[in-house]
Amino acid sequence: MSIPQLATLFHQYAAFQWDPHKGFVLASGETSPYYVDCRALLAHPDARWLVARLACAAIRDLSIDAVGGLEIGAIPLATSISDYAHATQPRKTYRTFVVRKQVKDHGLAKRIEGAVKADDRVLIVDDVLTSGGSILQALRAADQANLRVSHALVIVDRQERDGKQNVEAHGVSLMSLLTLNDLKATRPGTPVIPSQ
Repeated sequence: MSIPQLATLFHQYAAFQWDPHKGFVLASGETSPYYVDCRALLAHPDARWLVARLACAAIRDLSIDAVGGLEIGAIPLATSISDYAHATQPRKTYRTFVVRKQVKDHGLAKRIEGAVKADDRVLIVDDVLTSGGSILQALRAADQANLRVSHALVIVDRQERDGKQNVEAHGVSLMSLLTLNDLKATRPGTPVIPSQ
């Protein structure tokens, strides 16, 4: 019930766009007829709550101290997961962190900001997975900070450019709440094919 509900919210909040003619330029520089905008989705509290609930259910059996990832896509997701866990299961709380794309040239000049320390078990999160580049950047930073990463989680796996395989080649299991196919299948006006 919750997965279709999440897909429906993507459509309700115009967070999934389809343009078969012009398409959209992705972070990789490639063009796709589909655009997944998790920032638009996570701008709504009901969507954040549902995403966090599904994510917490997916990671409930993992031993995790903190949740975070590369700016900016990971920030609302990690915060939502941490807040939801604290509100619903106070004994199982997660600290948060963010990995900067570039180290600041002032202050403490840290690559990772937030509440993590060496040997913490962390979950790397990101909003959308295409090639896995953002997660891999976060993994490299986590490794340099001596953080332990066994799993990563994304809201949507586009199932393109070997993203899941690229991440799992680094010994990290990848979980996703939805796939691009889920979003395409639930797009308003999409004919429903009855199962045999």
